[in-house]
Parts: sequence; structure tokens; C-alpha cells
Amino acid sequence: MILSEIATPAAGSGHRFDGERHWSASLALRFANREGTTRLVQARHQGPLRVQRPFYPEGSTEACHVYVLHPPGGLVSGDALTIRAHIERGAHALLTTPAANKLYKADSQGVAWNQDTELNVEDGGILEWLPQETIAFDGSKGTQRTHIALHGSARCLGWEIMALGRPASELPYVTGRIEQHFRLTLDGKPLWLERQPLDPVHPRFNGRWGQGGATVQATLWAVGLEDAGAAIDELREALPDNPRWAVTVRQGVLLLRYLGNSRNEAWALCEQAWHLLRPRWISRAAHTPRIWLT
Repeated sequence: MILSEIATPAAGSGHRFDGERHWSASLALRFANREGTTRLVQARHQGPLRVQRPFYPEGSTEACHVYVLHPPGGLVSGDALTIRAHIERGAHALLTTPAANKLYKADSQGVAWNQDTELNVEDGGILEWLPQETIAFDGSKGTQRTHIALHGSARCLGWEIMALGRPASELPYVTGRIEQHFRLTLDGKPLWLERQPLDPVHPRFNGRWGQGGATVQATLWAVGLEDAGAAIDELREALPDNPRWAVTVRQGVLLLRYLGNSRNEAWALCEQAWHLLRPRWISRAAHTPRIWLT
């Protein structure tokens, strides 16, 4: 049985206002192993963040698949989204989203948005964080922070895919600023810390030593591979041979990077890498979430 603790704001107060414009929404999930099956034992939300019921497409004793829903479909000025997930010992959760996340143009006052993701995996837990891509509209301003805290033998595989502008509509990302912070720790010690400003007026945005004018970037990470060197060899052998991606391992973290101009190419690269890595990572074949196919 799923135990759901829901914090629901009063009518008309779906967002919080605190001096400056600040519309908040939060989601806190907790997964636990109950008699060999991963259960969603807690789901608290405030504002427009929800989850669908858990799915078990791989069998009741395998990963618990959960779709994180944000009905507005994107972030506007003043939005503040917080997503937290806690994976207990022996539990295995796969979290994804039903559609791309959109970062809309800032309002006339230039008010920023904020998005915070906090993922905590206990010793012996497994987390797959596989959201669909994020699309930043021209003029978008905000900060994304992702913190993954691992403990003991916890395993985590995930990705982040960012597309800047809407080239199909001839609307490139030429104004605005997005700042990304990524923190991955093991037992409180940092394994990977990264800060990246995406500012189209900064020289690094178009410089060959930086963004190089690319409009799409992606990072895939994996922690818990027993033989990362062999995994890298397999990726280099099987993935498309082009200069838009590279893979390495640092402090036990496998990192695959993409820098190019195609959302579809970045997504296909990450998905294929996940299919190749998962059998090595947890001895189970990848099972594509149905929502990706709709």
C-alpha cells in the first residue's frame, strides 16, 4: 500500500508570495523496500507538482517507475520548484518526466526563476534520474541546482539535457542568463562539483574554448560501475563516431558529455548509453519507460 502524505495549500494559495514575486511548488518523495518490492511510501506536494501512480513494468521486485508531473509545463518569472527524492536501503527507483521542461522568457522586470533538485540515496539503494530534456526560451533567467547525496554502496545513474533557444522557430537564445550548479557527494565528500553560467553575451558562450556556439548540451553520469574502463570502451565502440561527445571517469564517476545542436541527437545518445550501461551497472537490461514512446 502507498502511504501518501499530502500538504495541500488553501484555496487560492497554490503559490506563496513573500515580498518579491515568489511562486513556489515542491514535491518530496520517499521510496522504501517492503518485502522485496520498492514502494513509494511518502509523497508530499505543495502547488503544481505531482506524481502518477508507481509502475512496475520490469516486475514487482524490480525498479519502481514514477513520473514526475508539473502541469504548467515550464517555469516563468518568480517560479520556485523544489523536487526531493529519498531512496532507502535496498530500494530502486526510476524517476522520469512525461515531457520536456520549458524555461520561459523573463517578464519585463527580469524576475528570475529557481529550480532545486535534491536526491538522497542510502547505502544499498539505486536511483535512476532520467528526466526529459529542458528547453530554454530566449530571455529566460534563472538558476538550476542539483544535489545528489550518495551513501556507502549507493548507485546512481542519470542525465541532464539542455537545449537553448528554439531553432525550428528561428528563435535562438541570445538574451538571458541561466546558471547551473551540480553537486554529487559520497558520504558527504564531493565527487563532482560543477558550476556553469549560460550567458549568450559572455565570450565563452561562442568561444571555441567554451560553448562554441552550440545550442544543446547533455551530461550523463553513473556511479557504481565495477569496471568503468570496460564500460567506456564499450561506449566508444557502440555509440556514433563523431566529435560531439566524449566520455571519461573521475573519482569513480563515469561522465558522458554531449555538445552540439540537436536535441534528438543528444537524447538518442543518452538513451543508447543507458541501454549499454545498465546491464554492467546493475545486471539488468534497460526497460524504456512507456511515457517516452507517446
